[in-house]
Amino acid sequence: MPRQGIHPKWYNDSKVYCDGQLIMIIGSTKAELHIDIWSGNHPFFTGSQKIIDTEGRVERFMRKYHINNS
Repeated sequence: MPRQGIHPKWYNDSKVYCDGQLIMIIGSTKAELHIDIWSGNHPFFTGSQKIIDTEGRVERFMRKYHINNS
């Protein structure tokens, strides 16, 4: 027989908020969860992520090892 009173309370309808907006309802040990980032606003998942080579690292590597792109 399992011991009584050792597990946290389980909420089947926990609300997840991001920037004050309700994102989803999940099961959790907390009634409300406040998050900063999720797949709906993360640049990787939204397709807005860009690789920026601001310091010319790629060109410097190519020159250092004499790699010709032609």
